Amino acid sequence: MKYVIGNWKMNGSISLLAEFKNIYTEGVILCVPAQILSESSKIIETGAEDCSAHEDGAFTGEISAKMIAETGAKYVIVGHSERRQYWNESSKLVSEKASMALKHGLTPIICVGETQQQKESGKTLEIIENQVQESIPAEAKNIIVAYEPVWAIGTGLVPTTDDIKSVHAHIAETLKKLGLQHTAILYGGSVKASNAGEIMQIPHVGGVLVG
Repeated sequence: MKYVIGNWKMNGSISLLAEFKNIYTEGVILCVPAQILSESSKIIETGAEDCSAHEDGAFTGEISAKMIAETGAKYVIVGHSERRQYWNESSKLVSEKASMALKHGLTPIICVGETQQQKESGKTLEIIENQVQESIPAEAKNIIVAYEPVWAIGTGLVPTTDDIKSVHAHIAETLKKLGLQHTAILYGGSVKASNAGEIMQIPHVGGVLVG
C-alpha cells in the first residue's frame, strides 16, 4: 500500500472537509488542525499535525496524544521541519512525542530532513541517519518515516530521482539495523499532482506527504 498524506498546516475549515467525504481510499490520510480533528475523523482517515511529549498537565495550548486518540484520529505528525526550525525541537523531543503517540495507539509519522547548508556540505546522509536513529523511540514498531528535505518544502525545488533514491535507500538500511525494515518511508517536499506518480515509483518510497 502506498500512502498519500495531506498536511493542512494552519489552514482549512470544517466546511472544506465536505469536499473529502467521498474519499475512502486506503492509505489516504488527512492531518488537520486540532479543532477539526473530531469532524474529519467522521469523514476520512485522520491524523493530527503535532502532539505534546507530556501525558497531561499545565501546558497551555498543547494537545496530548490521548486527546488526539479520543477524537478518532489514528496518526500524528512529529518532528516536521517547521517544528524543528521554528520551535527548535530536537530529535530527542521528537522521540518523546513519538513514544507518547505509540502509548495511546497512534501511528507517529516521524519527519526527518536536511537544510540547504547541510546538503551543500555533503552531510545529507549523515544528518538523516542521525535524525532517524535519535527520533525513533526504542519501543517503536508501528511507525511511518517521512523524508522532507527542508530546502524543498514550499520552494518548488525537488531533489533529483537519484537523490531521493539514495536517501530513501539509506533510511531503509538504517531502519533495518533498528529492526524496522517493514516501515513505510514517505517523501515530502514540493510534491504535486504532476510529480507525485513518478516519485512514488522510486525504490523505497512508500508514498508522499503533501503540505
